[in-house]
Amino acid sequence: MCHTHHSPHKGLEHDGHDNEHQIWSRRSFLQALGIAGSGSMLLGANMLTASSPSPLTAGIAAAETDNILILIRLSGGNDGLSTVIPIEQYDSYANARPNIYIPESKVLKLTDEFGVPSYMGALEPMWGNGQFKAVHGVGYENQSLSHFTGSDIYANTDLTTTGFSGLNTGWMGRHFENIYPDYLINPPAAPAAIQIGQFGNLVFQGEETNYAFVTSNVDQLEEIAESGVVYGLDDALFNGCMYGDQLKFLRGVANTTYEYSGLIHEAYERGQNQVEYQQNGFARQMALLARLIKGNLGTKVYMVSMGGFDTHGNQPLAHERLMTNLSVAVNNFYEDLGYTQQDDKVLSMTFSEFGRRIFENGSNGTDHGKAAPTLFFGSGLNGSAFVGDHPTLENPDGRGNLEYTMDFRDLYATVLAEWLCVDIPLVEQHLLDHPYNPVNLGFNCSGTDFPDIVYSDGPVTPPTPPGEEGTDPVNPDLLNAIVHKPFYPTDSTPHIYLEMPFSAQVDIQLYNILGQHVGTVFNEMMLEGSTEINIRERVPKHLSTGKYIYRISVQNQKMSKSVMVA
Repeated sequence: MCHTHHSPHKGLEHDGHDNEHQIWSRRSFLQALGIAGSGSMLLGANMLTASSPSPLTAGIAAAETDNILILIRLSGGNDGLSTVIPIEQYDSYANARPNIYIPESKVLKLTDEFGVPSYMGALEPMWGNGQFKAVHGVGYENQSLSHFTGSDIYANTDLTTTGFSGLNTGWMGRHFENIYPDYLINPPAAPAAIQIGQFGNLVFQGEETNYAFVTSNVDQLEEIAESGVVYGLDDALFNGCMYGDQLKFLRGVANTTYEYSGLIHEAYERGQNQVEYQQNGFARQMALLARLIKGNLGTKVYMVSMGGFDTHGNQPLAHERLMTNLSVAVNNFYEDLGYTQQDDKVLSMTFSEFGRRIFENGSNGTDHGKAAPTLFFGSGLNGSAFVGDHPTLENPDGRGNLEYTMDFRDLYATVLAEWLCVDIPLVEQHLLDHPYNPVNLGFNCSGTDFPDIVYSDGPVTPPTPPGEEGTDPVNPDLLNAIVHKPFYPTDSTPHIYLEMPFSAQVDIQLYNILGQHVGTVFNEMMLEGSTEINIRERVPKHLSTGKYIYRISVQNQKMSKSVMVA
């Protein structure tokens, strides 16, 4: 080939844990060899190649909706109690996790009832801008604790799945199968979906084909976006390879088969990132998606992945790194889309194969559990909130699991019907006849009245710098009356536009995305009217390139927004 502690909830919860990962790898092997799905399939000895895009299917796609959905897969089983912290049950939470709980001083309280770890503080401006919702207790009846089965169920919505038995189509695959019944001979004008990584997933799988343009990693999709070809075909790449001619031929077939590569390249060239992202793998995925969306590729559904959530040991550091990367990248992504006013058309949602247990294990980690929160991001949410009932920590099952309070299929149904505007009978069909029970997430396409649901949307509480504890709760009327927004007269000079409906003392402090104080931007009595404040002139110390959060205090009320310093 070419070159501790106290609980009985300890250790791995089933003997086949390692074997399961091996099975998963074998199942993914063929797909992991390279690009899979979207536009070609092998039938006997003949390869069927996608023809030119069909005007009919292009028209169907255009008529559907302009909205875009991004699925963010947290692979391994995300710990919900390290993601959304139930402040009202804090003592039970801390007692169950004496070595790994998040101290109150490091909890960013978004409402009186719930908070997130301070290392997710990059989401605070999104909360303040109405772009962040968390849905409590997401799961399903008799939830599987297997990576393999759990991933399949979240993809195929077939609750009868066990081991290798279960439906081999996904909820999105069935949706696309309905839209594109002749997909293999008349594909849509743009990829129906784009998926980066994690091949062993059924989300976009239909009866006939996988409807996603799939790459094994972000490096591969970046290469396609930059060059317009699937694989480089330079002869030098094949020197010294016994089967170089054959490999070159196969790669050439791949390039001609994947006509979408050229479209992706064109969209990439049209688009532009206007925010500086970090260089970790997840941030690179989000940056690439932003550029393709801003380049008007036309794809309606994307899926990205972040691994590492199987935190049986040493969870605190691992989870902090993962969720810091996610929070910063998501915040950057929506600010990037905001430059072209596309942030209200893109909804993102997380999912994971299961949550984790209430009790820590003996390795400073947590084992496979059941319910966990689902996070939603985007201006289309029309407000930030915690949605639904948080499971109680006082009455776990015999293995220390949180029981679900929200069926994950109801979230899928809401996204399909109310965001992608799919007819409700079709939604129920795609979700295997699960009755339609929408959740009020802030958007509505069908006109359906949402059933009553717990909707916790208490006061926005930005991180409290030392010495400022005990300030008054936010007055929404005051916040709405004061207009403030960042703008950029030149590429490198960030300003704040501030419009006051009355005279008052105005204090503006600047923080980096880690919550560290950088300096005072403005602290003066301001008369009724408007002013423009040059951040660089007001903060004498050098500001390095990156994202910052400015926080305005008026009459003991506080409000925050993010700003880029180029």
